[in-house]
Amino acid sequence: MGITDLKKKLKELDHKDLIDLIINLYQVNKSVKEQLDFHFMRHENEILLIYKKKVLEAFYPKHGDQFHLKIGKQAISDFKKLKPNSNPLIDLEMYYVECGVRFTMEYGDINENFYNSVAKVYLEAMKLIDTYNLYGEFRERAFKVVTNSANIGWGFHDELADTYGQIYQE
Repeated sequence: MGITDLKKKLKELDHKDLIDLIINLYQVNKSVKEQLDFHFMRHENEILLIYKKKVLEAFYPKHGDQFHLKIGKQAISDFKKLKPNSNPLIDLEMYYVECGVRFTMEYGDINENFYNSVAKVYLEAMKLIDTYNLYGEFRERAFKVVTNSANIGWGFHDELADTYGQIYQE
């Protein structure tokens, strides 16, 4: 069914039936619940903490010892769907990068795919910083990631430093 057909069907429902439908969706679909919570409550910081926890668990899972970058990137993607302001989104992306750098510092060299994933998220965050002119808010964190990655191989540090230099032009 397309959006036009959906609108027609929804207009046919009376107010009570529409509310019942939304409540049912809220109860059975986690993403609908998160979207509605975010829309009506706008407790962006509380919701951001939930997604930061998901990112952290992607690098440091409670069960097992294998990191799952896909889960961390999915958390970022799901958070984007909530249409947050730019600052919390950048914050979450920077947190992903910080977790990746910290993970490497704790466990040693990982692999090229790992570093490509983390560097890509760093680039996305830096583009948002540039787009929304948020240089001051994130300069320290963006630079710290670069300095903390100084001893990491696979060209990772160089890529982060290049990205930082392009945005902050230092």
